[in-house]
Amino acid sequence: MRTAVILAGGSSRRMGEEKSLLLFGGRPLLCWTVERLCSAADEIVVVARDEEHSWRLEKVLSGFLSGGIKPAFTWDRQPGYGPVAGIAAGMGRGKGEFAFATACDLPFLSPRVVEWLFETAEQYPGCGGAVPVQPNGFFEPLHCVYHRRKMQDACEKAMAAGERRIYAPLQQIGIRHVAVDLLRPLDRDLLTFFNLNTREDMQRAEALWPESREKQGSKPILKKSIL
Repeated sequence: MRTAVILAGGSSRRMGEEKSLLLFGGRPLLCWTVERLCSAADEIVVVARDEEHSWRLEKVLSGFLSGGIKPAFTWDRQPGYGPVAGIAAGMGRGKGEFAFATACDLPFLSPRVVEWLFETAEQYPGCGGAVPVQPNGFFEPLHCVYHRRKMQDACEKAMAAGERRIYAPLQQIGIRHVAVDLLRPLDRDLLTFFNLNTREDMQRAEALWPESREKQGSKPILKKSIL
């Protein structure tokens, strides 16, 4: 079983409004992330800021998601702590051995890339996960497959130590590094990593959207092995 965890509790300060419910392509941005991940994972867990926020997200998404898709919802146990708390909550709610963790603001998220990362992590016994690494050495911890229990434990230990950086727990679980260029056969322009932080990002994404939908379609890609 594979799990996908979507962090949707961020403050979205640079965007100026809540990104998870920002309309993109006629639907809340979070809907696209949920639907794209349905073809790469067996369960979807959405992590909200708090319990009230969780109820609001669930209510809004129920009116937009297609095909009977019903993600599970949970929330940070330490509100305002940041992504480490969100990942810990999502990993605790999931059931799969491995879990893909991402943010809610990647409209071009590639299910095929996510599947490849799952398969990369799963083929190595004892592996803590698979993290894409940019040419400049920058990790993509919110586009990463983790061993669910190992990452949950590492995040909880990081919080107990007052550590807020995702990089800290990631160092503790024996994760494999994946050069992003290895993913280009699946996503030539690596748009899977394109996230929306500003209004300028939103405008660029809207310009790219028609071409992206033509290539991938608005419906989820059927799950299949790519190795």
